Amino acid sequence: MARPVVRGTAAWKYFGDFRDVLLAGQVLVLQVAHPVVAAGVRDHSDYTSDPWTRLMRTGASLSIYVYGGVAGARVEAARLRALHRTFTGVADGRRYSALDPAAYAWVHATLVKVPVDVQRFFGRPLSTSELAEYYAQMCDIGRLLGVRERDLPPDWAAFERYYDSMVAGFAANRTIEELFTTIRTVRKPVGWLPDRWWLPLRRAQARGQMFLIRATLPAGLRSRLGLKWTEADQRRFNRFATVVRVFASPIPAGLRTAHMRWIGKLNVWFRAHPRVYARLIGGNGPGSAPRA
Repeated sequence: MARPVVRGTAAWKYFGDFRDVLLAGQVLVLQVAHPVVAAGVRDHSDYTSDPWTRLMRTGASLSIYVYGGVAGARVEAARLRALHRTFTGVADGRRYSALDPAAYAWVHATLVKVPVDVQRFFGRPLSTSELAEYYAQMCDIGRLLGVRERDLPPDWAAFERYYDSMVAGFAANRTIEELFTTIRTVRKPVGWLPDRWWLPLRRAQARGQMFLIRATLPAGLRSRLGLKWTEADQRRFNRFATVVRVFASPIPAGLRTAHMRWIGKLNVWFRAHPRVYARLIGGNGPGSAPRA
């Protein structure tokens, strides 16, 4: 049993770091590279038609189970499992469930890895003791979310071996292609934004997002997806990472994670006041699936 996620602990300092958003595209690719996750997203997700709402709901969910306290995490875990229990179907002639233990564990694993990769790329790599504490805390959160004990490697070194072996078995699939298309053609977040402003913004975000995906994906998977990467690209990424590191690292951890902690507490409050949430935002709670 790890220390709770409280001020000063590893998960508190790193999970909600604002730099984590730089790996948002990478983690989505890694998740849908898993065939069961890919099938579930293809059949049940609305992210291609409404990616901005999906993004906000996902952020709300993450904030609750890391920064919402044990009680908030338990409620969010129950909601997530109830929601995913309905996500079933057939892929390649075989039935699948979004609660397939291996797929469910893999999604959690990708979220565990993001803050560690972010610090490696854009900050200061976690020390051995920080990694041990961080991983233990994220295993506790995984258990709350329903990840089986045997699907959680015992320590960080074993986790890295598991992670690398999973990535080594992934290849291109239709859901990854649809994700790339969505990044390039995403609709504007608000209707009042003029097309003459949005279209160049969309092109810029697509270039930036695809660049970061190519830069941060494991090299073998990047190659199998047909994503080119050159020495010039690597130099450009190194310059970008240095700029981010220089400007962000001096900011205290409390400020780097303040937005996620605030969102977590706000969404726990919303869960206690569902009518307020429904009136202001819609749906039946933070992170909920959109209403039919």
